[in-house]
Amino acid sequence: MRVNLRRLDAARPGGSSASRPFTDLARQAPGTGRGRRRARLRHHRALRGLSAIDRWAFDAVATARLPGLEYVLPRLSRAADNGVLWFTTAAVLGTTRRPRLRRAALRGSIAIALASPAVNLLGKHAFRRPRPVVDLVPQVRIRWKLPTSHAFPSGHSASAAGFATGVALEASPIVAVPVAVTAAAVAFARVYTGAHYPGDVLAGISIGVAAALGTRLVWPARPPVATTVHGLFVPGLVTEDGRGVVAVVNTGAGGGDGVTGLLARELPAAEIVRADPQDDLTKLLDEAAGRARVLAVVGGDGTVNAGARAALRHGVPLLTVPGGTLDHFSRALGIEHPADAVAAYRAGRLTRVDVGTVRQPGEEAIFLNTASFGAYTDLVDRRERLEQRIGKWPATAVAAVRTFRRAAPIEVSVDGRPRRVWLAFVGNGVYGSHGPAPTWRRRLDDGRLDVRLISFSGGHVSRLRALAAVLFGHLHLTPGYSRWKTTSLTLTAPHGDLRVARDGETHAVSPPVEFGKRPAALTVFCPAHRPGMTPAR
Repeated sequence: MRVNLRRLDAARPGGSSASRPFTDLARQAPGTGRGRRRARLRHHRALRGLSAIDRWAFDAVATARLPGLEYVLPRLSRAADNGVLWFTTAAVLGTTRRPRLRRAALRGSIAIALASPAVNLLGKHAFRRPRPVVDLVPQVRIRWKLPTSHAFPSGHSASAAGFATGVALEASPIVAVPVAVTAAAVAFARVYTGAHYPGDVLAGISIGVAAALGTRLVWPARPPVATTVHGLFVPGLVTEDGRGVVAVVNTGAGGGDGVTGLLARELPAAEIVRADPQDDLTKLLDEAAGRARVLAVVGGDGTVNAGARAALRHGVPLLTVPGGTLDHFSRALGIEHPADAVAAYRAGRLTRVDVGTVRQPGEEAIFLNTASFGAYTDLVDRRERLEQRIGKWPATAVAAVRTFRRAAPIEVSVDGRPRRVWLAFVGNGVYGSHGPAPTWRRRLDDGRLDVRLISFSGGHVSRLRALAAVLFGHLHLTPGYSRWKTTSLTLTAPHGDLRVARDGETHAVSPPVEFGKRPAALTVFCPAHRPGMTPAR
């Protein structure tokens, strides 16, 4: 006959510390002190009630028989020791080419890094709650080494909840739901194996969720896509085999044989044009748009910009196929992989997005993401000179160091106001990220420009703070930093031409220069599940 030692101990006068967990917390938690006797009695009475509920819930789980889980849950609990399960999952997500999954892995890992010390260094030492007595837990579940640390709160549960919440803030439900289910199973396993009371687990979950949500204070969660309201459906435009599609593949921007092979398999009737680095990309795109019903472009943001110009000139819809380094515009549409582009085409869902413009005497250029002037144009020029020798990312790092050490502010007049500008960005639409370097936006058709610039105030410290603002994107209190929203911006320079970067490509302009908008001018394909669109036929 099994004797419930914990129940016998609870029957004694005063009981044991393990049977009165919340009562012990009342005595040891900081701040209880020697208040008035009546208040203390009410406090102890409430904690005794919570303790009774906690014991009843633990007993219910301990005596439960869940066939098949007797062996699974203990092993799952052990796999989560020291965060091994979650960091392994983060590594798997990080090896994908999906930026959303990489952000999810990073945010989940940061949440664990915040929750773990909060639990182990603060919570456990502050409350010092004993572990449960495991007399009711079957031995088959107790395959773990008895923990010697305090019970409250549960570190496993905090890490599980923090990682799952961090992933849910970034990833799609198809990834976030399995991670959340696994996290819930780990938290339940901590009670099922007798390691924690349910109250310990609930407290750990709360800390983990709070840690993950707290990461948004310094790193705002990015929405899955930038929404639009101009939904379109064009009958007969889409065919199963891709007839009428002309795809221009910029091999120099990363669109290689893998993307070309995917398009050839999925859209066998589509015409595929390979643009090598020595070819005139603008001419090839213009010719392709002239004979296409749908113009597809494979490459980075610069290639998509050139494709958008051709699509606007010939009045055909644009299908963006990510094949560059960053692919900001494709990702804003919700297209993160070439397979997403094929699915968007077959769904036949189109929308209209705004186009930013840069007008100078006798010429107009466009941008889909951002235009910039100042130090960033120097960085791009230096990177392009270096990347053929050492690669794009090393070239970017070297160019950044050289630029921020040597770049001087430029003398310009912004809407008639003289400024010494060190760095300036003009966004096609209002961006949601903080700081002078915008990275994502909520809408692609809001009709506004998002202007952010840093005026140079002199001194080495000012330059370093401005550099930190660019790198981290959140130091919006940098001296000289200003931001406003408008529909147009006029730029003049007293010392001749300026260099302006549009979607990562630089060129010289002759002032006066006017930044403006062409609202809902470009028709593009977007995923069928895209939220926020009002369909129209």
